[in-house]
Amino acid sequence: MALQLPQAASDRSQGSQEGFSRRWLWFWLGLSLAFALVYSILVLQQAFSSAYVVQDDARQHVFWMQRFTDPALFPNDLIADYFQSVAPAGYSWLYRLAAGLGLDPLLMSKLLPPILGVISTLACFGIMLELFPVPLAAFVASLLLNQVLWMNDDLVSATPRAFIYPLFLGFCYFLLRRSLLGCVVTIGLQGLFYPQAVFLSAGLLLCQLVEWRPWPRLSKQGKDYWFCGVGLLVAVAVMLPYALHLSQFDPVVTVAEAKQMPEFQRGGRSDFFTTNAWKFWVEGLRSGLLPYISRLPELLFAAFLLPIMLCFPQRFPLTQAIQPAMRLIPQLIAVSLFWFLAAHALLFQLHLPSRYTQHTFRILLCWTAAMALVIGLDAMKRWASQSPQQRTLRNGLASGIMVALAAALIFYPSYTPEFPRTKYFVGTQPQLYQFFAQQPPDTLIASLSEEANNLPSFTQRSVLAAQEYAIPYHMGYYRPFQQRMVALIQAQYSPGLPKVKQFIKQYGIDFWLLDGDAFSPDYLEQAWFKQYPDAVKAANRVLKPGKKPALARSRQTCAVFQNQEFVVLEAGCLLQQTEEELGG
Repeated sequence: MALQLPQAASDRSQGSQEGFSRRWLWFWLGLSLAFALVYSILVLQQAFSSAYVVQDDARQHVFWMQRFTDPALFPNDLIADYFQSVAPAGYSWLYRLAAGLGLDPLLMSKLLPPILGVISTLACFGIMLELFPVPLAAFVASLLLNQVLWMNDDLVSATPRAFIYPLFLGFCYFLLRRSLLGCVVTIGLQGLFYPQAVFLSAGLLLCQLVEWRPWPRLSKQGKDYWFCGVGLLVAVAVMLPYALHLSQFDPVVTVAEAKQMPEFQRGGRSDFFTTNAWKFWVEGLRSGLLPYISRLPELLFAAFLLPIMLCFPQRFPLTQAIQPAMRLIPQLIAVSLFWFLAAHALLFQLHLPSRYTQHTFRILLCWTAAMALVIGLDAMKRWASQSPQQRTLRNGLASGIMVALAAALIFYPSYTPEFPRTKYFVGTQPQLYQFFAQQPPDTLIASLSEEANNLPSFTQRSVLAAQEYAIPYHMGYYRPFQQRMVALIQAQYSPGLPKVKQFIKQYGIDFWLLDGDAFSPDYLEQAWFKQYPDAVKAANRVLKPGKKPALARSRQTCAVFQNQEFVVLEAGCLLQQTEEELGG
């Protein structure tokens, strides 16, 4: 992406900031990229800290791509088939291409985020020069953006939503540059990697047809309609396959169904609904308007000073450097709010409402906070030089504030314990993973253990069900998944062998992974088991009187792997067991 100085800024060569040299421009750009690389190194250190490391959401969206390196993996696997079906085409092609070049998908998922981070940094820097042509502000915005990106697990996940930042920022840059080719290319890529971003880009295109002079009216420029029309045509073209595609896992869950499902209630796997209106509309991870405040650098809140500064241009002269392109900010707020409300009105048809505001609001805060900080520092510098009698005192005060702000900005990772927030999971059972990896590729493992979440990624073997894959948005997937979970709970805590054997035969189970405390009375008190209340109640009727389920009595005779935390039972051995052999 070529960075160029805005034409309007070049024309005002006599201004205090518009005459900046290209040398300083490249200095601040280089410094922005340097910080992006430093943060990336911190992330890569975690990614390669162990032989078994996987990012939280990559356990859903990347594990199945190991089929690209070995087509025999995950045969007839409901979970793998589902996540493959919902993966955008471009996302799948990129990983397939990497696999063709010899890069394992899980390795690719660790190498990709730093690349996306650098692209996002470049785009953010370029956008800031269009909005506010002060290289220092572009650096501050890029640095804040990097801190935001690595304090949230979107980019590091290397899942489809990781692509919204480079692709949407790229679109905004080209929109400000009025590059039709750049806009249509980024819209096309959005459709291939993260389709929800296309709605935002289409909304911004429509905004280009409205002029404010001083009241809103339609543009009289034919080129605006041509620009918008071509962009919207591409947007429709890339979204049409999604609209016409009939998935084997349809239908999408309805609002009425979701309100009856514990999965969507507080504490559920995909909690969405709550009686607290503030949490639902504002703070909710999936339903809310705003991103998590705790994951935002404190300096971002300087953004709320910018409207005040604009009201006092005499006190804050650098506000005059703000370009007409600044209209992008209210346009983006309006478009984000529109799609947020539309997603609520068409709940789950446009996926989650928060996807349309939380990403864009983070970006907006970075832009506006950077402007406010630089404008404020400029005003402070001017104030310090206005009084010859108090110049020393004022300069000392201004310098102290500047140093404090610079330290807060640059050393943010040092005083933020979670930075970077990667949500990488480190496997702690290498012997268990090696045991399963040595089994045939069509092996199917039944387990209620949390460790089952990691097995497809670390062992390339299928699990019947696991908490990580309990995604309830497509009922063609979730109904059979739910049936599997209920059947698994019933079989694991069945007092007799017939139900265990029936379950093994019905699903073709090869191994059964048990936690060491799987038969303790409080094992089923874990939050996610409450989504299957009837099965859990039946299991507790067996456990609480002190009865031993059939599997508990089979651990000694059918165990093929055992350590202090886990026991693996061979299903074939269980099929040959009799009640007499177990003392039943």
